Amino acid sequence: MSNPIPDLPDLPDLEVHHEHDIGGGWLRPTVFGMMDGLVSNFALIAGIAGASSSARAVSLAGLAGLVGGAFSMATGEYISVQSQNESTAAEVEVERHEIVHNATAEQAELAQMYVARGVDPDIARAVAAQLSRDPDQALLIHAQEELGVDPKQLPSPWTAAGSSLLSFGVGAFIPLAPYLFGASALWIAAVLAVVALFVAGAITSRFTSRPLWFAGLRQLALGVAAAAVTYGVGSLFGATVG
Repeated sequence: MSNPIPDLPDLPDLEVHHEHDIGGGWLRPTVFGMMDGLVSNFALIAGIAGASSSARAVSLAGLAGLVGGAFSMATGEYISVQSQNESTAAEVEVERHEIVHNATAEQAELAQMYVARGVDPDIARAVAAQLSRDPDQALLIHAQEELGVDPKQLPSPWTAAGSSLLSFGVGAFIPLAPYLFGASALWIAAVLAVVALFVAGAITSRFTSRPLWFAGLRQLALGVAAAAVTYGVGSLFGATVG
């Protein structure tokens, strides 16, 4: 029986350069941490200031929000990513067991996946047979095709936690900085927060298909709304903390 796979012409070396690392485990926690730190701490500071509190009380509340929020975010990110990795590893082990103990069915399943994508059945069976010769390669292909993951490129929980911790701290420090350096007017923190919200939102557009102005204004609107609500609650109660 002749080889059903036709000869392929020599092709030039091609390499696709992707600008963004979307699977390294740092992008989402960094962006989310920065936004959360900025919005939540500015909202906290605005709420305390709205209650006619002293600058010292606002500073202490802001510091508490920065430290507590940063470590809370880091812990949450670590647990989230680690749990997801453990769940993925368990599914990969199930697939490994099937490849070892039910190789024929797994090979047929892989061939059927290629057929469903438009590959000729004879070619699909030949490709599946060749890929299945190496159990490790077969496991990688099955994990990618069935689970949608690459077992060799799972995100690092430590990277996620560290990125979240640092980015939250940076975001939370921005509206707090004026009070730490002796200012007592909320409008200074508000100006810094507004600028930072727009810039941070605009930066995220580099990793998405959204235009710069849209991403910046969207984040600005959400942050201002959160701060306004918190400030209003503080003003409504009118309690002096200090």
